[in-house]
Amino acid sequence: MADWGPVFVAVVLFILLTPGLLIQIPGRNRFVEFGNFQTSGVSILVHSLLYFALICIFLLAIGIHNNLAMADWGPVLIGVILFVLLQPGLLFQLPGNNRNLEFGSLKTNGKAIMVHTLIFFALYAILILAVHVHIYTG
Repeated sequence: MADWGPVFVAVVLFILLTPGLLIQIPGRNRFVEFGNFQTSGVSILVHSLLYFALICIFLLAIGIHNNLAMADWGPVLIGVILFVLLQPGLLFQLPGNNRNLEFGSLKTNGKAIMVHTLIFFALYAILILAVHVHIYTG
């Protein structure tokens, strides 16, 4: 049976920690900005570190994942990598603010966050539930 716990946690964290949707740390003009739909390399780095810390807490420390015998770093690492690569405005944004597809704009919008969240969900679910990517440590 498929364990949807890691998928749910990863997707919710993706939405909540996407820079510019709810919060951006650091912001463009202040240390913390709310709902500005902007991003930057530094804010993606900060939000990625927060994502990593929270997904580790939920999947490894609390054990939302089903394997309690050994730590499975697969869902954590895949989540962090996809979190960074799929941030709207970093590499690409679909849809863009001015065109259907924009590259490196460091801006986002609600539609792009929704589309990127769906892409994140699909890729994460495929890698974790269908391909069964696991990285076990002691």
